[in-house]
Amino acid sequence: MKQITHWIGGKRWTGTAERHGDVYDPATGQVSGRVDLASAEDVDAAVAAAREAFPAWRDASLTKRAGVLFAFRELVARHRDDLAALITSEHGKVRADAAGEVARGLEVVEFACGIPHLLKGGYSENVSTRVDSYSIRQPLGVVAGITPFNFPAMVPMWMFPIAIACGNTFVLKPSEKDPSASLLLAELWREAGLPDGVFNVVHGDKTAVDALLTHPDVSAVSFVGSTPIARYVYETGTAHGKRVQALGGAKNHMLVLPDADLDLAADAAVSAGFGSAGERCMAISAVVAVDPVGDELVAKIKERVAKLTVGPGDDDRSEMGPLVTGPHRDKVTSYLDSGVAQGATLAVDGREHELPDGSGFWLGPTVLDHVTPEMDCYRDEIFGPVLSIVRTASYETGMELIAANPYGNGTAVFTNDGGAARRFCNEVEVGMVGVNVPIPVPMAYYSFGGWKASLFGDTHMHGTEGVHFYTRGKVVTSRWLDPSHGGVNLGFPTNG
Repeated sequence: MKQITHWIGGKRWTGTAERHGDVYDPATGQVSGRVDLASAEDVDAAVAAAREAFPAWRDASLTKRAGVLFAFRELVARHRDDLAALITSEHGKVRADAAGEVARGLEVVEFACGIPHLLKGGYSENVSTRVDSYSIRQPLGVVAGITPFNFPAMVPMWMFPIAIACGNTFVLKPSEKDPSASLLLAELWREAGLPDGVFNVVHGDKTAVDALLTHPDVSAVSFVGSTPIARYVYETGTAHGKRVQALGGAKNHMLVLPDADLDLAADAAVSAGFGSAGERCMAISAVVAVDPVGDELVAKIKERVAKLTVGPGDDDRSEMGPLVTGPHRDKVTSYLDSGVAQGATLAVDGREHELPDGSGFWLGPTVLDHVTPEMDCYRDEIFGPVLSIVRTASYETGMELIAANPYGNGTAVFTNDGGAARRFCNEVEVGMVGVNVPIPVPMAYYSFGGWKASLFGDTHMHGTEGVHFYTRGKVVTSRWLDPSHGGVNLGFPTNG
């Protein structure tokens, strides 16, 4: 059985853990590995290694840092299939989806390779007589990332490349459900020439999280996960004097106007609703169909869902894999029964989809129609392959639905009317917006993050906001005496 442990000070931890967690292969339901769960003392050792490495890495030239980032980028690209295989084996997502995750993480690494330009400051000459001022941005110190199970490579790579490029040292606490990708990334950092202690990994549960949030030597924490935990991370971290960006949950709406291309909209709803088995915070979970297109749109969605192949992630024929754990699968399935009990129509029952034999954590793509805002399946972030169809009478009532929802992560509008699209982008109270694009995840040089209960903190991830999160500004005002005021001066005399 595979043994997964921490990475501290540039090597795998050799201690003995008091607690362990099981790692499953979601396609078979069998335990495939055992992960060490960190104690507070183990977290302290990782933070101590990062603290010791910080002064030298902070003072490393931008050229040196960029060189390591470029080398790391090449190594990740070379090992993308290995990373994808680890993700598939522990998370369950299909191979193509896992490879896409690695590719999107690489975009942030590539963005961070431009750190010499990203950290350029400003300079003002003669702000007063012979007095100059300039601004610089400097690293914070030891920073931490706490990341979710659904993107075990991409979400960490939204954090640590920029943090490290800015001169910080990093402690990653990945999900204990699929921890192996983080260790391969650590090995690639070492091969790229990153000094020992600059990047560390501790596996664990709430014990490790609390140790990071309260540790006096951790300056900042980045988090992605559910809204209740995001709120806890934000409140606990800030109460202990830390800078915190905590990205929470989502209930992403896709507003389909009557003039939309319904084939395009149906393709998008199925792709965005069931990719990665719906286990992503940018999944479309609520399709808001404006009358009179609801019946036709649902029919087109049902046609496409019926053709989806659900199977093991390492089978190239599979389009959707299993859910990550048995308990999570059972929780997602419970929304099918509660939705019907509360008045929804089960247009597609994922339990009746053709599923692989065996004890894997399977649930097929599901469509709940005639969903209303009072239902649990609408109010809760299901985080599974369940697509809710909400019927509404007009653009205005659809917008009211979106505005009333406590989440504000991602949204999309499908229309052929440019004026309606522009109005939607202007009015919608959501952080990331797509126009005929169902999953509007920004490129690495823009920043990722939502509004309302989808974000706690003021700064989004990656892009220029990511650089600002992992640095702090300093302004220097200086006066230097003119050498001509004294001593020998053979320069050409001028009038002052």
